[in-house]
Amino acid sequence: MEPGGWRSALPPALRQYTEAAPLAALFLGLSSGAPYAMIAATLTTRLAQDGIDKRSITAFSLAFLAYNLKWAWAWVVDGVRLPVIGRLGQRVSWLLLAGVLAAAAIVNLALVDPKSHLMAAAVAAILVAVAGATYDIVIDAYRIESLEPRQLGVGSGMSQYGWRIGSVAAASLALVIAARFGWQAAYIACAVFALPGMAVGLIFGEPPRHREPAGRRGLADVVQSIVGPVVEFLRRKGALLVLLFILVHKVGDTLANLTFRLLFDDLGFTNDEIVVFDVWSGLGAYLAGIFLGGILYARLGMKRAVLLSLWLMAVSNLSFAGLAAAGHSNLAMAGAIGFENLASGIGGVAVVAYLSALCDLRYTAFQFALFSAAASIIGRVLTGATAGALILRFGYVEFYVLTTLAAVPGIVLFWLMMRARLIDASVGTAAKSGGGAEQPGT
Repeated sequence: MEPGGWRSALPPALRQYTEAAPLAALFLGLSSGAPYAMIAATLTTRLAQDGIDKRSITAFSLAFLAYNLKWAWAWVVDGVRLPVIGRLGQRVSWLLLAGVLAAAAIVNLALVDPKSHLMAAAVAAILVAVAGATYDIVIDAYRIESLEPRQLGVGSGMSQYGWRIGSVAAASLALVIAARFGWQAAYIACAVFALPGMAVGLIFGEPPRHREPAGRRGLADVVQSIVGPVVEFLRRKGALLVLLFILVHKVGDTLANLTFRLLFDDLGFTNDEIVVFDVWSGLGAYLAGIFLGGILYARLGMKRAVLLSLWLMAVSNLSFAGLAAAGHSNLAMAGAIGFENLASGIGGVAVVAYLSALCDLRYTAFQFALFSAAASIIGRVLTGATAGALILRFGYVEFYVLTTLAAVPGIVLFWLMMRARLIDASVGTAAKSGGGAEQPGT
């Protein structure tokens, strides 16, 4: 950035969002969100309009398991050099391949008729999930390796901006086109959302911070590609405590988030009220939280920003205990949704930046896929197994108090890690510049 350029006239908090790497993260996020949207509410609407029964529709949610299991093949992105296009670079070549696969999978889902070939539609949805998850693996690796340590916070925020915009835009475009030209045309049109991520790779080239694993040459070193990233992480000081933190820090948040619509229904909120307060007001608060999270990360540093976000996400659950106690109150709903989404936006930036900082630049794809999957797996399992039973036994007010308490172990563990100076000791080379550690704040 040149001192006399137009960016110098911007406030420092805004200036960081106009740098090349964070802007690239925005466009990468656009491509990341679209495949997910195609098999989420959009596919549910398509199946319902095609007359598919509810039991079959809900079974399609199993396709999302690909996103939770993406770590199982993330090593391929790090460890296998592609023929021919591999000369463009490890990240760029995989970005192009994964983008083409995602677009092709979406088109394939468009061409399947669920009314006459339901099983084929299910397979097509799984292929979209696998291709989308693979695209995510490469996108996350490219983003982390493009950002300097000081940009991890704002880059994570811009990526999440892109993800939300891409998923909402793809879902909205699909509905508009489907109403006029049918679902086949709608899905084919949405395949275009795979292009921004591919364009980033072609324009910016290989990420400047990418590091080639020593001795990696195709499938001959499969074992090393899988074992190497795990061994490298476990050798770090405090690695087991870091892993425990990753596993438990989102338990309370995940338990609460997946039950909000049940609360709204039981309190008698109409669909219109849910659209206004949950969808649109919540989206605005979330986007504001992402922006604020980038500023807090830059001002407070990584450690204090993460600790603050953990507290905010825990306390936000109490706002839903207040809503449950207040009953059908639009004011209480707006306050609870607004606070929760603001806290989630801030937390998303800080925590994702921290998970990014944990990566070794030789194994970015595998390690980030593993960390991000581990962060949600316990909460999802507990939600499916216990959330409904807890609500029936204790009621909503007590349930959301319990979810707040469930977040406390993660907060305490992170604070203890700070006190023991394990945060700086356990980060990977993604958090280091020029061989030195980042100064993430104390």
